[in-house]
Amino acid sequence: MAQQPTVLVVDDDPGIREYLDSLLALAGYRVEAAASGVEALARLENGLSPDVVILDIMMPEMDGLETLAHLRERDPDLPIIMLSGVGQTATVVRAMKAGAYDYVDKSFEVDELQIAVEKALERRQLVQEIHHLRSQLRTLDEADPIVGVSRPLQQMKELLDNIADTDVTVLIEGESGVGKELVARRLHRNSSRCSKRWVKVNCAALPNDLLESELFGYEKGAFTGALKRKEGKFEYADGGTIFLDEIGEISLSLQAKLLQVLQDREFCRLGGNEVVRVDVRVVCATNRDLRECVERREFREDLYYRLNVVNIRTPALRERREDIPILTRYFLHKYAEKYGRARTEVSDQLMAYFLSYDWPGNVRELENLVKRLVILDDERFLFSEFKSRDVSPTAPSLGDDPDPEAFEIDFDALEGPISLKQIARDAALQAERRMIAAVLEQTNWNRRKAAKLLDVSYKTLLYKIRECGLRPQE
Repeated sequence: MAQQPTVLVVDDDPGIREYLDSLLALAGYRVEAAASGVEALARLENGLSPDVVILDIMMPEMDGLETLAHLRERDPDLPIIMLSGVGQTATVVRAMKAGAYDYVDKSFEVDELQIAVEKALERRQLVQEIHHLRSQLRTLDEADPIVGVSRPLQQMKELLDNIADTDVTVLIEGESGVGKELVARRLHRNSSRCSKRWVKVNCAALPNDLLESELFGYEKGAFTGALKRKEGKFEYADGGTIFLDEIGEISLSLQAKLLQVLQDREFCRLGGNEVVRVDVRVVCATNRDLRECVERREFREDLYYRLNVVNIRTPALRERREDIPILTRYFLHKYAEKYGRARTEVSDQLMAYFLSYDWPGNVRELENLVKRLVILDDERFLFSEFKSRDVSPTAPSLGDDPDPEAFEIDFDALEGPISLKQIARDAALQAERRMIAAVLEQTNWNRRKAAKLLDVSYKTLLYKIRECGLRPQE
């Protein structure tokens, strides 16, 4: 049985309190009453947590406005309905400006009060749902940072899950901006090393002599400025995972030392002879074709095969266009929350451009563009940018090429004319079914998470599941 909503009535008139108590109790509410603002605040201090407050404006000691200020300070989202008498219009206006949700004249009709309370409760529930969704968005990166439902992405995730809890060295390949670091983080998070350190090193960010000391550490006096021993990233990551980003940028001499670490799990610090042994899982990433680098003798062949025990290719965004609407919505919510903006969707016209564009910068480019859109709150600059790049707003197919046999028609079995409208409806339902099934599979049939990803209400999703005849696989 659902818990009764609690209404706190604050009024110094015992007759009003008793009347509201009876009226609201008959309507199915749990009613608490306080004779003053001081008493109401004390009740809240002792653990009372109302869903709605009905607050009289004119009270001795602490009046309604002062009580309102204290209530809003305690809970900014608590809906407060002010009870006003004749000639209190100016005070009511002040109360509304101070954060009251609504007001009711003391000569109210029964229906008027009930409607005000119902609307206040609906607002309370909506605010709580928004907070819940925002909390989910804040943790989405940690729960599953790789957003999307496309087949290439699902295949990659399956491979990640199969190898996550092993110690094999992994090479992640893909264009710049596809999210290779997110792939590496998912590997670490789902492994038995998840409670240990995750250490990232950008191999392209440092000159090779500094990179060597960064990776392996150094002894005191190893070079000018080495005033004391310093442990390297491999030592720091002992027991955990080290992520070597842009591995294709390191020098041949440093590649030789890295090969030793991968083979023997030991090395010496720069300027030292002491052997340091480590237990580290190595995950590497590159946007270069290391096979070509090997052929040009820019990358050691033996190191390449040592790194490439398991190869994971991260698909480019243009190869998974069906993920673009989901990613766009995810970034819109993320940055609307971060910057306190209200934008929650893009126009159909802009989405057509998004789906047509090839995204050379991949997911990073999409994220930065959506961030600018949230901040500027104006789509016009994007239309201009796309037009300057000769992007046609004709959206390509989001899925596989259609099967020609799916459109074969048995003309002999037809009893009437072909209905193009019915064909369109059937095709739309088929497309909806495929997308809903993919999202449900991704979320392990967590219907609330799936509804959020699909940007529909929970009830709408349940209806669509029944309409499409979807059931979880056993």
